[in-house]
Amino acid sequence: MKRNNTEQIGDVIRRLLRQEGLETPLNEYRLVEAWKDVVGASIARYTLDLYIKNQTLYVHLSSSVLRQELLMGRKTLVQNLNAYVGAQVIVDIVFY
Repeated sequence: MKRNNTEQIGDVIRRLLRQEGLETPLNEYRLVEAWKDVVGASIARYTLDLYIKNQTLYVHLSSSVLRQELLMGRKTLVQNLNAYVGAQVIVDIVFY
């Protein structure tokens, strides 16, 4: 017997997450976890803290030189992080 009203399990889970308001927090968590994969181990070593507030990623770095370097490539970094997650999670990054 073939059913015509079948759906992909991934679509059902995404719809459930969206209905329950859990899609955004999940994507934010995935983006924070992706930081070390996107920037690499050498930059991640100087990262002290990461958090997202109002679609802005706040990154605390222990190196002022690295802070200046990343500041110049901030737009590209935003694009790469969002692409890694597969959603528009952040629109800006603040380095402090």
